[in-house]
Amino acid sequence: MTDTTSVPRDPGTDDPLVTFHGKTPYDDYVHASLLSSLQQPLTNDPHEMAFLVTTQVMELWFTLVVHEWQAARDALVKDDHERAMDALRRSISAHHALNDSFRPIARMTPVQFNGFREAFGAASGFQSAKYRQMEFLLGDKSRSLMNPQRADARAYAGLEELLNQPSLYDETLAYLHRRGLPVPEQVLERDMTTPYEADPDVEEAWRRVYAGPQNDPLLGLGEALTDIAELVIRWRGDHLLAARRAMGAKTGSGGSSGVAWLEKRAARPVFPELWAVRGRV
Repeated sequence: MTDTTSVPRDPGTDDPLVTFHGKTPYDDYVHASLLSSLQQPLTNDPHEMAFLVTTQVMELWFTLVVHEWQAARDALVKDDHERAMDALRRSISAHHALNDSFRPIARMTPVQFNGFREAFGAASGFQSAKYRQMEFLLGDKSRSLMNPQRADARAYAGLEELLNQPSLYDETLAYLHRRGLPVPEQVLERDMTTPYEADPDVEEAWRRVYAGPQNDPLLGLGEALTDIAELVIRWRGDHLLAARRAMGAKTGSGGSSGVAWLEKRAARPVFPELWAVRGRV
């Protein structure tokens, strides 16, 4: 531990403690000086700093969202509805902040983006291990999309673990099944390493929830997941629009097709039965 022993202050004063030996307790806990040292622009372009800070802030929000979705999933395994809902509500607040974090770079012009784009070479957002963890927790799994982390043992192991575990939605459906709803065995026993695909019997299970009492805790669970799905869809759309404004139809920096890749990813379903069921209630 670093030495943060404070200098004694005069008894009776209400002034805050302002003198410390070494780092302040705040910096020791939050690591603010470390965080502020991580922005290392590679050019003198004035827009690169905003791009770096925005991207790093998004990675922190990814980390928090993953933490909360794992907490919600684990609570559902234990049939702890309230604890799961608390985690989902926290994740919704975090995801709102994640979506808002696009603002500093959302209106970047092609000339502004080109001012530093070449400096980051083959770096691309699709290489984010933490964002991939988010997608795996949503049920959108792909072993091939783990390839960017293949040489990073720690990152790859984290993705491998989530690839093989039930997603947040898988555990939600198992929870509905234990509550007596008709979630079929083939869904509960499916290969968890593959992307989740919509099932008409799952849609029927949600229909019973949504057509039933409007104070049913299971309906609250469905609405929390719908909030999450909407936020994910909006984040993907904002990412797509920001990229389209900044680079048009150019090839992506990581070798992807750029905007065309983002359009394809943005179209991926998120908890599909929760959307389809609304036309049947």
